[in-house]
Amino acid sequence: MHTSAVRTYDNSIPEPNAVPNFEHYKSANPENTRSLSYFMVGSLGIISASMAKASITNFLSSMSASADVLALAKVEVGLASIPEGKNVIIKWRGKPVFVRHRTEDEIEEARNVDIKSLRDPETDDARVKKPEWLVMLGVCTHLGCVPIGESGDYGGWFCPCHGSHYDICECPSTKCDMFLTSTFQPVGFVRDLHL
Repeated sequence: MHTSAVRTYDNSIPEPNAVPNFEHYKSANPENTRSLSYFMVGSLGIISASMAKASITNFLSSMSASADVLALAKVEVGLASIPEGKNVIIKWRGKPVFVRHRTEDEIEEARNVDIKSLRDPETDDARVKKPEWLVMLGVCTHLGCVPIGESGDYGGWFCPCHGSHYDICECPSTKCDMFLTSTFQPVGFVRDLHL
């Protein structure tokens, strides 16, 4: 057959580019199909919203702290077992926390210190919540080491990594190159003798 020949179509064969006729599939009552369409759209919206909520909830919960981290977040210490004038070191979030039961003389000494002579000028009342209890992170700012308690020239703490001496007020002395991390602020007294 020649390519320029005119092709004739039989009426029973539809034209290839013609739009198909869907009249046979149309519903006799369009109200029924409208209700079904609304139901399907509403159901799909509810399912999509619940899936989006579940996805966002799972994503946000994956960023929260794990159970072992939450377990280390709070530590309770019975203060009644700490004798006056002694230190206790507890571990909180992997860091040492010094708890010192100060004597009346130590409290008076801390209150009478000339603030201008300190490297970290802060009053004793600003450092503690209860005057008889000094609570602070026991990490040296020089190399992150832990100072030795009840030692040094002033009977407070001595840091062996660079030879700094701290008094019982946690005030860096003139023999000090660095100072301890400031008094531990997130402390709270649960009961009278519980930290």
